Amino acid sequence: MVSDELAISIGATIGVTIGAKLRARPSDRVHGGSINESYRWESDAGPLFVKVAPARNIEVFVAEAAGLDELRCAKAVRVPRVLGVGTSGGTAGKAWLALEWIECGSTSPATDATLGEQLARQHRATQATFGWTRDNTIGSTPQLNAESADWRIFYRDLRLRYQLDLAARNGHGGRLQQRGAVLLDCLPEFFRSYSPIPALLHGDLWGGNRRADGQGQPVIFDPAVYYGDREADVAMTRLFGGYGREFYAAYDAAWTLDPGASTRTDLYNLYHVLNHLNLFGRGYLGQASAMIDSLLAAAGR
Repeated sequence: MVSDELAISIGATIGVTIGAKLRARPSDRVHGGSINESYRWESDAGPLFVKVAPARNIEVFVAEAAGLDELRCAKAVRVPRVLGVGTSGGTAGKAWLALEWIECGSTSPATDATLGEQLARQHRATQATFGWTRDNTIGSTPQLNAESADWRIFYRDLRLRYQLDLAARNGHGGRLQQRGAVLLDCLPEFFRSYSPIPALLHGDLWGGNRRADGQGQPVIFDPAVYYGDREADVAMTRLFGGYGREFYAAYDAAWTLDPGASTRTDLYNLYHVLNHLNLFGRGYLGQASAMIDSLLAAAGR
């Protein structure tokens, strides 16, 4: 919990930034995330959603704000509006990200259907290359977004190889690394008849990063934005569940996936499982290894 002294400093700084007067302290702690502290903060312009982290993490919030703005420009799925980002209390203080407060409602099959159609619309936002103009994070892990014209190279080196190398540094060597290296070598096998275009991705679209607003309309947040294969976003929705069949039917009706998409679902979700291995430890080692084995079997290895 942020101290009273820092809360007063944060509230005052946010108020100057957005042109509103905030109460001296937040009204409630908002639970759900495992990385940053989050609060509801009352102001004379209405409530705000405020994330708080050590001041050294300011660039993480700057990147998140940029990602939310990028998604907002697509005019597809609703995302929280960025009000401001900054630091308070000097180097020993706190970084903060202030967003509009969105009242949550109940998710329904209609919400899922709308989200499927809107996500397909978001994915039609494109650019010339894969990657993005800046790096960001996936969870608390750095996510590298150096732009590339070749998706296979981008995904191999900046997604899977990066996570495998990090896993090796974290002590997860042996068979994971041996089989992982084979997968990196044969990754082009999964793209023999499929050439993805750079689509605007949320990047971390598990069920916990979507809600419904008070009118039952979908909202997505906590992005790890970049331009990549749209299948990667859809695959992530399957990793931990939380999306109804109406979501997939509506997405497919708006923009049908390639017939081979199901063969690449584990390929894209392996990135997230390796990231969980690196963030949370050996509990994800068996899952990562099994996914690599399954992918190699599909590639005839």
